[in-house]
Amino acid sequence: MDDGGRAPAPRRDSLGEVSRATIGNLRDSSTVDAGTGAVRSVQSAELTLPEAALRQMWSPMYMERLARTYWRFLTRVTLGLVRVKYTEGERFVVLLFRPLKLLSFRAPEYEMQPDRGMVRWRVERGLLVARAGRGGRGHLQIEVRRLDADERTPPDGARVSVEVEVENFYPRIAAGLGRWMYRQTQSRIHVLVTNGFLRSLARRDLAESRTGRFRAPTPAAATPPTPAAATPPTPAATASPNPARAAPAKSGPRRRRAAWRGRGGR
Repeated sequence: MDDGGRAPAPRRDSLGEVSRATIGNLRDSSTVDAGTGAVRSVQSAELTLPEAALRQMWSPMYMERLARTYWRFLTRVTLGLVRVKYTEGERFVVLLFRPLKLLSFRAPEYEMQPDRGMVRWRVERGLLVARAGRGGRGHLQIEVRRLDADERTPPDGARVSVEVEVENFYPRIAAGLGRWMYRQTQSRIHVLVTNGFLRSLARRDLAESRTGRFRAPTPAAATPPTPAAATPPTPAATASPNPARAAPAKSGPRRRRAAWRGRGGR
């Protein structure tokens, strides 16, 4: 059951099996360093899903898709007002258009281990970032950890912790208008959006990556080679009264190479 008392609709995964995922145990912790003004904000939840589905999804490709799902949710929940733009080395969170860059991140960093996956964006600059927080000092991070089975784990099920962390972030609102104003505006909005994102994971609707850095290559269909015809035997010297005028033996047709085509793109 979800927090509203309703069971999420079953989702059919790519293996063809109908399975359920539930989200619960949402937690929130937001603090501001009294000395430096640096913000740390952590929202987390526990996701329960079939073990087979988790094994299928435990890969860098799905970690990349989870990252993209976060940005997609941000755009949807703001009705398209806040958008994410991509370049080779940066990600921009903009208000409608690129000149209004609210946040600018470096390209994401990924880690994938048997029991932990992580994607991190280092904060570079932006309209919401104070001067002290520019240049990659702070970061936004999504971390997924496998949890040990306990009495809450269903048969053939698995549990993971999903955590969204903002670390060492210096908000411009706090620097200019005060920390109380930051807590009542930007901080509240961030917590609401992040908790909504965590709840949405019960649908297991992960967006396709825009860059496809870890996307599994799709093998092109290969054209089967044409079998070579048998080479006719060389005529014996006694087959022609004049060996010098005997027609030379012909070799069989050349074997055609299989056609392989790679597909590029982003």
